[in-house]
Amino acid sequence: MGRRRFLQVCAGVGAGSAAAAACVPASRSGRPHRRTDSAANHGPPAERDLPGTSDWRIRSQGPPDAVTGYADRVSVAPGEECGLYVSTTASGFQVSAFRVGWYGGAQARRVWSSGRVPGRVQPAPRFLPDTRTVRADWQPTVTFTTEGWPEGAYLLRLEADTGHQHYVPLIVRSVQGRGRTVLMHAPATWQAYNRWGGYSLYNGADGSYLTRSLAVSFDRPYDSVGAEKFLVYERPLVVLAERLGIPLAYTTGADVHRDPSVLHGARAAVCLGHDEYWTPQQRLYVTEARDAGTNIAFLGANTCFRRVRLEADGSAPERTVVCYKSAYDADPYLRSRPALVTTDFRAPPAPDPESSLTGVLYEGYPTDAPYVVRAADHWLYEGTGVRPGDGFDHLVGVEYDRVTPGHPVPEPLEITAHSPLLCQGSPSHSDSAYYSVGGGAGVFATGTMRWVEALLAGTADGGRDHGMDARTRAFVTRTTENLLRGFAEGPAAHHRPAPRPNVSQVYG
Repeated sequence: MGRRRFLQVCAGVGAGSAAAAACVPASRSGRPHRRTDSAANHGPPAERDLPGTSDWRIRSQGPPDAVTGYADRVSVAPGEECGLYVSTTASGFQVSAFRVGWYGGAQARRVWSSGRVPGRVQPAPRFLPDTRTVRADWQPTVTFTTEGWPEGAYLLRLEADTGHQHYVPLIVRSVQGRGRTVLMHAPATWQAYNRWGGYSLYNGADGSYLTRSLAVSFDRPYDSVGAEKFLVYERPLVVLAERLGIPLAYTTGADVHRDPSVLHGARAAVCLGHDEYWTPQQRLYVTEARDAGTNIAFLGANTCFRRVRLEADGSAPERTVVCYKSAYDADPYLRSRPALVTTDFRAPPAPDPESSLTGVLYEGYPTDAPYVVRAADHWLYEGTGVRPGDGFDHLVGVEYDRVTPGHPVPEPLEITAHSPLLCQGSPSHSDSAYYSVGGGAGVFATGTMRWVEALLAGTADGGRDHGMDARTRAFVTRTTENLLRGFAEGPAAHHRPAPRPNVSQVYG
């Protein structure tokens, strides 16, 4: 099945001021709901209420070699140092760190800026032929400390003397998430689609699937603006969650893989708009958190579909995402550790369909269809005014999930939306589904990849919104608010109505 071509993010123009700092050159409800809004989730004054910076967007991308770079890690704990590797054809550049959030609607705040750093063109990347891996292996350019930076999702913007700009995403991760909603970012998926240097886990330099990488490295810049997947599939949810004021924590799938303690005692964990690539360890830890009472939200489609390994890249641990996919018979783990072979979770040699966690199963691409509400009286849709059969054009796409009889799903499970569609000429459905488990956790899956995108549909900041309109944005926004507020109260089965099993009714 062919793969998608991702959207380009529209750039905005604004103005703002930078805070000076130094850098170091290279070395159904009906029941009343308790509000969970809080203005103190980051201490007084709340981080979300600080003045924002309007000038955080990319104004001029320029040619690919104008300015680009990558960080030496996908996340840092507050106060840790981080290194940047930058290549530019300009004589110099500057770095600004923008924390993404509400900020009165500005959506970001500049927390740090470097001085001017001398620029240079870095060498051509290395190519590792055994796995067709591109690795920049550049010399370090800037190191900085994150002392005083609040936890959160950041865009480091490189700005060359020529005015051309490029993003480097960075998560300042939370050490603990007890009592909070954990936003789990997806850098393994960002990297899987990254074609910098001509190779991704989908295509080789000649554009074909057969010459794709079998392993991709974090030691290279991201293509396009540098943070496309974050901007499209994650940023809108971060902004909404911070606007609500619920207590938040931030992490990545790679961090959960290494250390699941951020999930211990968390009220909820949120998987964002496109979170396809998981390690078995990440899946195990998220499942254990669910069983211990942490609510889980899957706000995209195609989630937890690919089984990957994180391996060392040179001297750095876990800087390579390994995924052999259909070439799994060449995976060196095939005979020694079959449960870690990097193919689809549902596929041999150790099939474990993702639906046992998500409640839905990835089915296909591409599609474009209305989202059709079935259980209009479900607590998730409270306040939206929807009735059974109401539809929202273009909200289902470009990939979709469904409840698939014959594959494992937790019970009790309720299909809340059941949306007819065509995929490559074949009729099917996309499903939103909600289930709960014995420990009290509720789990909701939207069944569509466009859910987070729809939070900006019809706005100037929405990029390509696939024809979704303000009505769809209002519906998705209110439903997501209900979800986040409800899940922030603790195990949803203790606070919200139980799912009404209807799979056999829907599918016979």
